[in-house]
Amino acid sequence: MTRLIAAVAALALLLSAPGFVGPARAQSPAAAQPAGAQIEGELNLITPISKFIHDASLKAFADYAREKWNVTVKVNAIPAGTPVAYGRIVEWKGKPEADIFWGGESALFEKLAEQKLLQKLEISRAAWESIPASIGKPKPIPLKDKDGYWVGTALEPYGLVYHPRRLQRLGVAELKDWEDLLNPKLKGEVAQCAPTRSSSSNATYEVMLSMLGEEKGWEWLTRLAANTGHFTARSRDVPTVVAKGEFAAGFAVPSYMAFEEKLAGFDIKFVAPRNAFVTPEPMAILAGARNPKAARAFVEFLLTERGQKVFMERGLFPITPKFKVQGAPGSTAELAVEFTGGVRSYFDRDVSNVYDETVAAKRSDALKTRFRSDIEVKWEDLKKK
Repeated sequence: MTRLIAAVAALALLLSAPGFVGPARAQSPAAAQPAGAQIEGELNLITPISKFIHDASLKAFADYAREKWNVTVKVNAIPAGTPVAYGRIVEWKGKPEADIFWGGESALFEKLAEQKLLQKLEISRAAWESIPASIGKPKPIPLKDKDGYWVGTALEPYGLVYHPRRLQRLGVAELKDWEDLLNPKLKGEVAQCAPTRSSSSNATYEVMLSMLGEEKGWEWLTRLAANTGHFTARSRDVPTVVAKGEFAAGFAVPSYMAFEEKLAGFDIKFVAPRNAFVTPEPMAILAGARNPKAARAFVEFLLTERGQKVFMERGLFPITPKFKVQGAPGSTAELAVEFTGGVRSYFDRDVSNVYDETVAAKRSDALKTRFRSDIEVKWEDLKKK
């Protein structure tokens, strides 16, 4: 009897010990990890970046996590245009359904930080310092947040795409600059996405307003709308409809989206005109993220050479001066260099930029409101002029 009482007492002590998890108790992904695991077993993104990029990035990270920590990370991405993603993050109110917000205008990341909906990244000093503070003149483009809430992951120009054979049939020369889109022969031949749905469109609208001034900028954008034959549901669809030959030209297209169509075998060309906005594709960890360690590890991984190669093979450019797009003859990396006009690194060239992050953040809502009233509502009439 004495031994039985002692055994029961010992069992009770074991069950009450801190950290004990019984076999019948449900375990979270983090709790289910092997002893000593340094990251959680799950990672979720919300992102406007296409599947072409985020799937490859998540797979590369999952492989890396298995090698480094012997942890199998369940990865997932919620696709959403930047304005939509921003709205959802605000609606989550600090209880997010994703760990990371990735891609789009840095101005929106600044607004989220102001609302305390982002947490500081706290990545390694080496990773943080490998990225310059900015790039471009006369308006420097920030490549990371001075307060540490977001960091750039890759450089990517927002330019124009065109279908060479369709342009030739229309008697239009290959596109080089913004003004080329206003050619009367391109009436109904331009595809674009509304700035209310796309950060690349919003940023490029900002470029036109900054370059031409508010009055002349809106006049230019109204003339562009008159030549526009289709507003797509999302920015990713712009290069698709051009690649298929349904429209001759596309406005405000991220370089990698056009390159994806090129790799698929379509006849499409890309050009980044003067002052084309170059985005650093910002990334931030959301306040209240369920998997903060995995999120931090993902950010750091993308800034390594291994992570940057994922981008460089898909039409994006390195975020740090120490890497350049380089590959074997015939590789996708070398095809990307050829497709984007011989660019291997944006740090090897003068980047002309007029986009002002502070102005863009203040004008964001007004821009979208005016787009709805002056272009969206009047579009059918504009096309008849």
